[in-house]
Amino acid sequence: MRAMLLSLSTAAVLVAGCSKSPEPDHTPATAAKPAAVNTPDRRHDESSYAQPDQVVIKDLALDLRLDFDARQIGGTATYRLDWKDPAATALVLDTRALTIEKVEGGDAAGKTFAPLQYALADADQVLGSKLTVLAPQRNPIVRITYHTAPEASGLQWLAPSMTEGKQLPFMFSQSQAIHARSWVPLQDTPGVRFTYTAHVTSRPDLMVLMSAGNDPASVRDGDYHFVQNKPIPSYLLAIAAGDLVFRPLSDRAGVWAEPAMADRAAAEFVDTEKMITTTEQLYGPYRWGRYDILVLPPSFPFGGMENPTLTFATPTVIVGDRSLVSLVAHELAHSWSGNLVTNASWKDIWLNEGFTTYVQARITEALYGQEMAEMERQIDQAELAANELKALPPERQLLRMPSLGGADPDDALSEVAYVKGAWFLQFLEQRFGRELFDPFLRKWFDDHAFTSVTTDAFVDDLKNNLLPRNPNAVTAQELDAWLDQPGIPPSAPRAQSRGFALVDTARIAWLGSGTLPSSQVTEQWVTQQWVHFIEGLGETQPLDKLKQLDATYHFTGTPNGEIAMRWYPLAIRSGDRDAWPAAGEFIQRVGRRKLILPIYAELVKTPEGLAFAKEVFARAEPGYHPITTGSVRAMLDKAAAPEPQASVAPTPSVPAH
Repeated sequence: MRAMLLSLSTAAVLVAGCSKSPEPDHTPATAAKPAAVNTPDRRHDESSYAQPDQVVIKDLALDLRLDFDARQIGGTATYRLDWKDPAATALVLDTRALTIEKVEGGDAAGKTFAPLQYALADADQVLGSKLTVLAPQRNPIVRITYHTAPEASGLQWLAPSMTEGKQLPFMFSQSQAIHARSWVPLQDTPGVRFTYTAHVTSRPDLMVLMSAGNDPASVRDGDYHFVQNKPIPSYLLAIAAGDLVFRPLSDRAGVWAEPAMADRAAAEFVDTEKMITTTEQLYGPYRWGRYDILVLPPSFPFGGMENPTLTFATPTVIVGDRSLVSLVAHELAHSWSGNLVTNASWKDIWLNEGFTTYVQARITEALYGQEMAEMERQIDQAELAANELKALPPERQLLRMPSLGGADPDDALSEVAYVKGAWFLQFLEQRFGRELFDPFLRKWFDDHAFTSVTTDAFVDDLKNNLLPRNPNAVTAQELDAWLDQPGIPPSAPRAQSRGFALVDTARIAWLGSGTLPSSQVTEQWVTQQWVHFIEGLGETQPLDKLKQLDATYHFTGTPNGEIAMRWYPLAIRSGDRDAWPAAGEFIQRVGRRKLILPIYAELVKTPEGLAFAKEVFARAEPGYHPITTGSVRAMLDKAAAPEPQASVAPTPSVPAH
């Protein structure tokens, strides 16, 4: 996933749950939070109450009903269990703001069920509530009847007015990192993988889709069945429902979108099949069956989410020139790095996002040329050095983080995982050459397919399968600098784009003479070049020069979010009040955090800007995803706090996922 993951204020209040006697420990969950320590076993997940060393979910069967009026999902979750510890008699699950109605234990055939005792602990702000199910008979099947809260952090319910078509409601999930527990009781950790089936009922005028087999020929009838026969971690469990139609891209790929968006999306993503075949040539077969893209309403808080067989994508990448389709390359790459081979805990997230960002660049290079890949690498590397590393403490700059320290994994994810992780793999590629590194990476995906792994496992693989091929290519000190030290090592290969050199020449000439580059030059520029042009303008520009730029290139009001997120902060810092209405309209209309948080961050630095930001947020909040709402509200509250908290810290750069 490429996305900004800042603070999420979990506003959901736990609905009182039942507790059967005898009660397990019912003290506040904060007292029973999983240990945030650097345990010898890096598979330990501090962000989950689950105890997979005792019992694991092997298969999940959902029977759910979508209630748009109540903004709830309700029904049953049935788990087929594998008891690991012969002495274990309790199943511990993660929940957040769920109402547990009934818990039952079943026989192996799933025919006979009897009530089980259970307890729901008080809610922890980050982790939610620990659900302990007592199963003294070690039932092979457990079934839970439950329903979600209207404010579930992993679900967004949109009124018709918030959609493209304005006629029907829309609902979608966002389970990463630990939001799956807000709509299904689960072992909500990437270290546990399970297959699943689902029966979902809904109003008959809506199409329902999941991260499973979605038949392009499905008809809307309010009754849907899904099968995911490949084991996935909980954060890849996904559901969506809305006025959705299908457009094919190839025999195994297509686009789902609202009718008004479907043709534009299909035209933008026309190269999807080429991306799949390109990645297969590099890293082995695509193992998930279909690869479809669901274009969500603009409130989707991220760029994309790599849900298996059904990537969720923001409409903000549909700009008409395919210049932002690297997002599709990124989400597709997750089908190998992340979905196929998953990090065992969130402290090793670079194994997911760093690998994916590296593979994304290889896809981009193969289809659109070395220069396009180099431009994107240079933007990433420059933003990491200029913004992210300055805002992060040293322990958050490591690839092999020792622990999340009790932090929300949303907070722990930064551009370090994406960019430094990919940079490390580029370093290895440069040292060993692609003739050695490509087969090594392909073997990594093959050997660890459908498992969850740690950084230690990758280092072992590196030492056993790559380093012996050229023992002098990389030193132990260099590996330590990349994995276990803050910052970017001096050995890092720096991206250098020839296309950016032309942009730099044009910018320098304009700054010196006031003469803008000719339209013959700029009409050939792609989004990445405009991004580089704006980022090179510094913190501020004189208002007259800013107006000259805007009059010529019409940045204010641009539909291109990558340009908007950079232009509006520059305009606000430079004192261009004329840009405020367009900036406000943009951050009200779009809910993608990467694009809007930098604009909010500039507005809140002055009393006038803070007041304007609060006005915009009041209008925008009903259409924002809960994750976006939490991030913006935290920023506004911090800016409004009395001194010395009033100063706003540098805003970390936003992963583009």
